[in-house]
Amino acid sequence: MSRLIHTLAALSALGLAVGCSAGSPSGAGEASVIGGATEKPAGEAVRPASGSPFWVDPSSPAARQIDAWERQGREKDAELLRRIADRPAALWPAGDDPVPMIKEATRAAGRENRTAVFVAYNIPHRDCGQHSAGGAPDSAAYRDWIDAFAGALGDSDAVVVLEPDAVAHIVDGCTPGEYHDEREQLLGEAIDRLKRQPNTKVYLDAGNPAWINDPGKLVEPLRRAGVADADGFSLNVSNFQTDATTKAYGLRLSDALGGKHFVVDTSRNGNGPLNGERGTAWCNPPGRALGTPPTTDTGEPALDAYLWIKRPGESDGECRGGPAAGQWWPDYALGLARNSKA
Repeated sequence: MSRLIHTLAALSALGLAVGCSAGSPSGAGEASVIGGATEKPAGEAVRPASGSPFWVDPSSPAARQIDAWERQGREKDAELLRRIADRPAALWPAGDDPVPMIKEATRAAGRENRTAVFVAYNIPHRDCGQHSAGGAPDSAAYRDWIDAFAGALGDSDAVVVLEPDAVAHIVDGCTPGEYHDEREQLLGEAIDRLKRQPNTKVYLDAGNPAWINDPGKLVEPLRRAGVADADGFSLNVSNFQTDATTKAYGLRLSDALGGKHFVVDTSRNGNGPLNGERGTAWCNPPGRALGTPPTTDTGEPALDAYLWIKRPGESDGECRGGPAAGQWWPDYALGLARNSKA
């Protein structure tokens, strides 16, 4: 199974592994739920008619790396890295206090009439004790964290990808059975709390097709976790499955969920997954490339957006010479940018 999860850094965004599969036509009957920012008062910035509606973090690790390389005279490398720095990527607010990051980002995004994208990643017993082990110490702490997270969003336009891997780990058995009921309850409560914010869209993570080959196995766990009350589900977080494979898988799962919409992480899938041993293909695979830039123009009614949920250039873990999970790795980022066709 391909899976990747990361330690969270206070002002960095991280991602998780998710896969992709094949699928069938969608019978989705819902309108797209991403794309229109709420109307702003006269005199405020208006989003351009074309281009991504999502906010770009001007102080991202990639942006800071560009500044450093320009000072060192590495102009060509700095220019390549703009393929990352100039595009929107999700923020992963810290597990101790998510409020400062969220408030700063939503204020900045609001000034540009754009939508900020966040990942809520703090579920108890996270990542089964592996690379991104941790999360809230118990259910009460998680409820407090989600309440603070949601409150910080206010009435801003925001997209929240909820708990990468949490449902898929129930399905694959990695999360011990005694935690399943609690996890599904917490996810449902998190969706309910986040959806109280008037302009927040929520996508519950559903892993990936290379991980859970049969999307039918996800249907009941997703339902028990409250996906009906979410705006949809997310796929391919921090993974490398192609757009075509992930979309097909997403359409199959959408059909099984009555036409639920979904979003796909395309941050590093430009060259697809690494061929070879499945157990390590998810961790800092060489030769990968940036994928489709974030957009709501997907050509598929049930697919609301391609997003960069994993921040390109942040390590998957201490494999293939990488730093700790979630740490910025400029050489890997440069490779993604150099190999990019987008």
